[in-house]
Amino acid sequence: METVNFTRMKDGTREEYEFLTALEIDHTRHTADRLLKALVDLDQSLSGYKVTRLGHSVQSATRAWRDGADTDWVVSALLHDIGDIYAPYNHDEYAATILKPFVREQCAWVVQTHGDFQMVYYGHHLDGFDQHKRDRHRGHAYFDDNVTFCERWDQASFDPDYDDLPLDFFAPMVREVFARKPYDPQVIRPGAREPLVVPDRASERG
Repeated sequence: METVNFTRMKDGTREEYEFLTALEIDHTRHTADRLLKALVDLDQSLSGYKVTRLGHSVQSATRAWRDGADTDWVVSALLHDIGDIYAPYNHDEYAATILKPFVREQCAWVVQTHGDFQMVYYGHHLDGFDQHKRDRHRGHAYFDDNVTFCERWDQASFDPDYDDLPLDFFAPMVREVFARKPYDPQVIRPGAREPLVVPDRASERG
């Protein structure tokens, strides 16, 4: 079978849906590679900054790595702006939707809401923007984690002179994360918090 016969989903047979499921499983195995390619495409994204969006993404992940962050945090930092090309008005939600089945709830929530938290740095300079937009999340279990994420890794990562690690350095981590079983409770761990900065691990990484 090369294609199914049906033109309406409700007319499909068991054999056809088993065929499609096998193709879908094979397709999902290459998610990490597609995301890595999409990161490269960020080089053609927003202009005006001293670094490209790819440079910003890699720099954010590099800072996370050097802070001793775990794999979930590093990959989340790398992909947090992956939506800039396709979802400029909700890029944070777009990125979080990609990450949500494969990383800790803590990381997905921070990525999903980091746009609100970034407003504190520039909202007061622009009409119609709420500098204190992050306050709507105050009291949330991961509020302080997002403050740290934005302060240490996101807002600081526009430096063209910073010694970034190459994208290829992070590729194995991306492949590890997206090879996980989706929505595995042992990965998602609702309510669990892991530190963004782990001094001992950071020291080992130099």
